[in-house]
Amino acid sequence: MDLQSIIHWIYVAGMAIGALHFWSLSRNGRGVPQHEYLVAIFIPIWSGLAYMAMALDQGKVEASGQIAHYARYIDWIVTTPLLLLSLSWTAMQFTKKDWTLIGFLMSTQVVVITSGLIADLSEQDWIRYLWDICGVVAFLIVLWGIWNPLRAKSKTQTAELSNLYNKLVTYFTVLWICYPIVWIIGPSGFGWINQTIETFLFCLIPFFSKVGFSFLDLHGLRNLQDSRPTTGDRFVENTFKFVDNITAFGRTQRQSSRRRV
Repeated sequence: MDLQSIIHWIYVAGMAIGALHFWSLSRNGRGVPQHEYLVAIFIPIWSGLAYMAMALDQGKVEASGQIAHYARYIDWIVTTPLLLLSLSWTAMQFTKKDWTLIGFLMSTQVVVITSGLIADLSEQDWIRYLWDICGVVAFLIVLWGIWNPLRAKSKTQTAELSNLYNKLVTYFTVLWICYPIVWIIGPSGFGWINQTIETFLFCLIPFFSKVGFSFLDLHGLRNLQDSRPTTGDRFVENTFKFVDNITAFGRTQRQSSRRRV
């Protein structure tokens, strides 16, 4: 078994643990709708199965002298729109769901993933980069959607929910920006990193963007719904407080610098 297969198997194990954790949370929903737990459970199950295919040396094909892992795209074309669905549900937790906005975000994300797949399978460099640009444009539209109309929805409800959404969307954005960066510096792009490093990064980033995001999202919602937090809920609350402290410190430093100038 080579190193890439080992990395993929570790990822599969992480997805299984994540799915089991979310299932255990669903046994005591604490005011969070069961459909949100269902989506959180399904995401790591689907992703784990796709990565299991790669661990078994399946789900890949050679294109333009490089290995294109199409199993990743089978994972992403399902899980990334579902992650946007989860984020949207959080933004509209206590209000009527805007399904037109949700559908727009999810369908645009399908364009992002499809463009990436076609780019990875393209033989000519200029065609590959053209499709990559199309995907990046669609991705920027998704970012606009979650930072503007979707964020505005969260602000119409409680301050606590708006605060939770702001933290989640920041976490979400930072991780999702890593995907196109890794793609462009990897073998499919400029080739600055080798296949093994790319494999590691495309396991690390998805783990935190899927299991990590759902963990923060569900526990954050449970904290809003119930005043009796569990250990996991308290961990998420303390994590968000830590992030707030770092952000506040950064703002203070910038303000001090401006005053000195």
